[in-house]
Amino acid sequence: MASGIELGAAVRAWRERTTPVEAGLPAGGDRRVPGLRREELALLVGISVDYLVRLEQGRATNPSAQVLGALARALHLATGERELLYRLAGAAPPPSGSVPRAVPRGVQLMIDRMSDTPLAVFTAAWDTVQWNPLWAELLGDPEALDARARNLIWRYFIAEERNRSRVERDAAHAAAFEGEMVADLRRAMDRYPDDRAVRELAAALREGNPRFAELWRRFEVAPNGPSRKTVLHPALGPITLDCDVLTIDGSDLRIVLYSAEPGSHDAELLDRLRAGERGLTGDADPTHIARIGGSQAT
Repeated sequence: MASGIELGAAVRAWRERTTPVEAGLPAGGDRRVPGLRREELALLVGISVDYLVRLEQGRATNPSAQVLGALARALHLATGERELLYRLAGAAPPPSGSVPRAVPRGVQLMIDRMSDTPLAVFTAAWDTVQWNPLWAELLGDPEALDARARNLIWRYFIAEERNRSRVERDAAHAAAFEGEMVADLRRAMDRYPDDRAVRELAAALREGNPRFAELWRRFEVAPNGPSRKTVLHPALGPITLDCDVLTIDGSDLRIVLYSAEPGSHDAELLDRLRAGERGLTGDADPTHIARIGGSQAT
C-alpha cells in the first residue's frame, strides 16, 4: 500500500507541475492551478478520470506498462523521473534510445569553470566526449588518437595506446579497473540496447581480447568509486592523485577529475602543470575545452 501511495503522490506532483502548453494543450481558460487538470491528463494518457483518481490516491497499484509509458510521455518526465515512475509501480523501466553524448548546459557551465583541474567527460560506454588542456597535459591528448581509441575500454583492452598509458597500475589496481570497465559496458548495453555502436564495441572486445571475454562471462557488477592513481608524466615523473568520477543524472555522462592533497609534493607538481612551464604545456589556452561528438574538436 505504501508504494501505491508514493506512486500516486509522484503522479500528482508531476501532473501539477506540467503546464497545458508543455503538454500540447490550449492555455486559455480560468485555471486555479498552473498544472494539468485530472481530466486533461486522463485524456492524454488514454485512461478514465476515475482510474487516474484511484491511481493518485494509491488505490490503483498495478498500472500496465502501456499506461506507465503514456504517463511518462504526457508528463514529459526526465530519464531519472521515468525510471522512478516505473520503480514505484513495481515494474522494470524499458530501455530506450542511444547512449547520451550531449552535455547539459548547466553541467557545461560548471565544467568551464574548472579549468584548473584535469578533467574529461565520458559517455556511459566510456567514449571521450570532451577534455580540458590540463587533462591532455597530464594524461596525453585524446585528439591524437583515432575515433575508436578515444573509447577508454577499447584503448585499454585492444589499442596499442594502452602500452603507452601514463597511469601506473599494479595487478590489484588493474584487476579492479578491468572489472569496472567491463561492468560499465554491460550496464550501458543493457540500458541502451538500441545503440548499435555499443553492441558492436562489446562484440569486438569479446573477440579481440581473451581477458575481456573472460570478465564478460562472469556477469559481475563492480561499483565505481574514488581511487588513487599514479600518473607517470614524461617531464615531471610520477604524480599520485585522487581520481573521482561524477555521474550526471539524466544523461549517464561521467566527469572524471584528478586532484592532489593540498600542500603535498604532488600538489606542487600539479601546480607546475597549471602554470604552463616551458616545455610542458606550451602556450595552451587554459580556458580551451576540446569537444567531440556533435561538434568539431577545437
